[in-house]
Amino acid sequence: MTTEQGTHRPQREHVAALHAHLTRYELVTWTSGNVSERVPGEDLFVIKGSGVEYDQLTWEGITVCDLDGNPVDGVRAPSSDTAAHAYVYRNMPEVNGQVHTHSTYAAAWAARHEEIPCVLTAMADEFGGPIPVGPFALIGDDSIGQGIVETLKGHRSPAVLMKNHGVFTIGPSAKAAVKAAVMTEDVARTVHLSRQLGEPIPIAQADIDSLYARYQNVYGQR
Repeated sequence: MTTEQGTHRPQREHVAALHAHLTRYELVTWTSGNVSERVPGEDLFVIKGSGVEYDQLTWEGITVCDLDGNPVDGVRAPSSDTAAHAYVYRNMPEVNGQVHTHSTYAAAWAARHEEIPCVLTAMADEFGGPIPVGPFALIGDDSIGQGIVETLKGHRSPAVLMKNHGVFTIGPSAKAAVKAAVMTEDVARTVHLSRQLGEPIPIAQADIDSLYARYQNVYGQR
């Protein structure tokens, strides 16, 4: 393991703080899950250390890695998902942030190998359609990353449900990827509850397109 040089400390502090959203919205249990973010202008990213508890997470619990997943600064071994994150950063240059969770309702859909259908305007806004399912892949190498890229490249959705595993989200920043993870669990729960009442009614594709365009280009402060 490398020594602590304190490089990229402000970004490491920012990413450490973002993990509070994962616990606030009950997307993780114990030490599962992680947030990473690309270092602007460098072939590096920062990611949560493996097995670091959330209530003890400071900037020193965030490790700096190169785009092959090798740690270059920090005393914590990086997340077991580091190779997957590195693969995504290498192959999707537009992605600057990633999140992984095992949030309950979304993971339940992943266990069924079933995409979440677009039956809510909030889904059309955020995901531009259904939340897709990615292939089953074992943890430890870049197989998960390959599945994420295979599923999300060219897809509107910033989230994928990896079979029998959980949620991986991407975004133009780590905060955007965190938001996508929060929204994924929210709609996974709502659509599940809707199915207890009957079969949810899909939104027409033209309306999905219109809602997505408005939310992505008009909604909020510009």
